[in-house]
Amino acid sequence: MVKFSYSKLVLNMGLATGLAVAVAQPAAATDIKLMTGPQGGVWVPLGGQLKDMWEKAVPGLNVQSLPGAGIANVRGVDEGKADVGFGNSISTVDGLKGNAPFTKPTSNVCNVATLYPQYYQLVVAADSGVKSIKDLKGKGVTTQQRGNTGELITGQLLKVNGMSYNDVKMSFVSYTDSVTQMQDGHAVAFGLGTTIPSGSVMDLASAREVKILDLADQLKAMRDLNPGYTLVSIPKGTYPKQDSDVKVIGYATHIVASCKLPADMVYAMTKAMAQNVASMSAVNKSMSDLTPKGMAEDIGVPFHPGAAKFYKEAGITVATK
Repeated sequence: MVKFSYSKLVLNMGLATGLAVAVAQPAAATDIKLMTGPQGGVWVPLGGQLKDMWEKAVPGLNVQSLPGAGIANVRGVDEGKADVGFGNSISTVDGLKGNAPFTKPTSNVCNVATLYPQYYQLVVAADSGVKSIKDLKGKGVTTQQRGNTGELITGQLLKVNGMSYNDVKMSFVSYTDSVTQMQDGHAVAFGLGTTIPSGSVMDLASAREVKILDLADQLKAMRDLNPGYTLVSIPKGTYPKQDSDVKVIGYATHIVASCKLPADMVYAMTKAMAQNVASMSAVNKSMSDLTPKGMAEDIGVPFHPGAAKFYKEAGITVATK
C-alpha cells in the first residue's frame, strides 16, 4: 500500500510551480539608446528599421531612438549618453585621434558595420551665379546644426578656400528649414551630407531650379585636412534637370557602439543587419548590394568584438578594440 504524504505533495507542487514560472519568465529587459540624425535625413527612418530588427534579434531588448548627428553621435556614445549611433567615417576617425572639433581622443567607440557611401552635396540656386566655393562670399548659405558632419564639411570647404563662416551669411538649421530658406531666397546655397537622391534636395528641386556644385577640384585640399575623404559621383538624372555626372566629396556612413556593450548583443545586432539588407535598402537604395564584406570595410575604426565574431563566421578578419 502506497502511503500518501501531504507534505511531499505540497513540496512537489511548489517545485513544479517554481519551474513553470522559471520557464515562463521572459528575458530580462535591456534598454539601449540609439542616436540617429536630424529630421528630414535618412538616418531617422533607417534608425526605425534597426530598432525593429534588433528588438526581434535580442530577446528583451528595448531600443530608444534619439535625434542626433554624425559628430554628436560619436561624442554621445563615447560619453555614455548613448549606446549605439550612426557615424560618418571621417568624423569618427577625427574622434579617435582627438582632432577638432573633438577636444580629446574618444576611447569608448567601436565600429560595428559600414552601411553605405555618403555624398556631401552643395546645392545652389541655378540663377545665383555661384559656380565655385569662392563665389559664396557675402551670400546666404545654410547647413545643418553644429555637430553635424555636413556642417563640419561646409566649414572646411570655406576654410580651404580662404574663408570662414564670417565671410558668408550663415544659417545652421534643419534640412526642412534649409529647403525653406532656399525656396524663399534667404539662402543661395545649401550644404548637406547624406545619401542620393536626397529627399530634401528633391523637395527643393520641385519648387526651384537648382544645381549641384562640382567639387572635384576641392579633393586634394580636403584630403590634406582628413585623408578619409574620397571623390564620389552623383550620376546624371539623379535630380531634375541634372544632365551630367557631378563629382562631390564622399565618405562612409557606419554604425558605432559603445565598446562596453556585451559581445553577444552586438553579435546578434550585426547578424540581424546582414540578414535584413532588403528592409534597409527600402529606406536607402544604395544599401541594396550590402554584404558582410562591405559591412566589414576597414575605415580606420577598430571593430567591437561582437561584430568581429560575426565577420569571422563569414570568413572575414577585422581589427578589434
